[in-house]
Amino acid sequence: MSTQQPWNHEEFEAKLREKGAAYHIHHPFNVMLNTGKATPEQIRGWVANRFYYQIAIPVKDAAILSNTPDREVRRQWIQRILDHDGYEITAPDGTTVRDEGGIEAWIKLGEATGLSREEIVDLRHVVPGVRFAVDAYINFARQRPWQEAVCSSLTELFAPKIHKERLANWPEHYPWIESAGLQYFRNRVSQARRDVEQGLAVTLNYFNTREMQERALTILQFKLDVLWTMNDAMANAYGVNK
Repeated sequence: MSTQQPWNHEEFEAKLREKGAAYHIHHPFNVMLNTGKATPEQIRGWVANRFYYQIAIPVKDAAILSNTPDREVRRQWIQRILDHDGYEITAPDGTTVRDEGGIEAWIKLGEATGLSREEIVDLRHVVPGVRFAVDAYINFARQRPWQEAVCSSLTELFAPKIHKERLANWPEHYPWIESAGLQYFRNRVSQARRDVEQGLAVTLNYFNTREMQERALTILQFKLDVLWTMNDAMANAYGVNK
């Protein structure tokens, strides 16, 4: 057991954010995508494989919901499932509010790159390494304490930057992709900020000893490794143009 004093919240958050140096934004495959060097085939391969991760996100969040007894956490966290799965709510006056959700927005991205809906949703292009990494993430969220699963989601700390890069660079580098297909990235810029606030609050309060804080850093590294491994698998399947 560590005898060191715990970091205060500011120090602990800084340690978590330092992990961004290992975020997959720095992976050669992602660098290729964001600097305009990817071929249409490579972009389609990335979109098709990342779809497996997209459909895993609400499954992961459902695991967190099922494991926490805290109603307030569940009330906040359920928004994440709605963000990705979408929703249709009918008011007593018959008015219906509908949101297609992030998974549908990702399918639209795939269609904008030239993939058909069928080949996206049937997962025919998903390579084994991506399946293995994503499944490991889901299993972690199901089997570990819900606070650890929340901590693993904190790669969201680094997500707004990568979404902004795609919005800034892709229209210039890949003008053949219709702008409407990039709506997923537009949505996630604001959603990720909200999600970060929720995840950070849980993590900073729960991991309150030095030993637990170091455990949190290990958990976040695990999730970073999941994302990096996915890019390794895609780079192996589709190559990297330097």
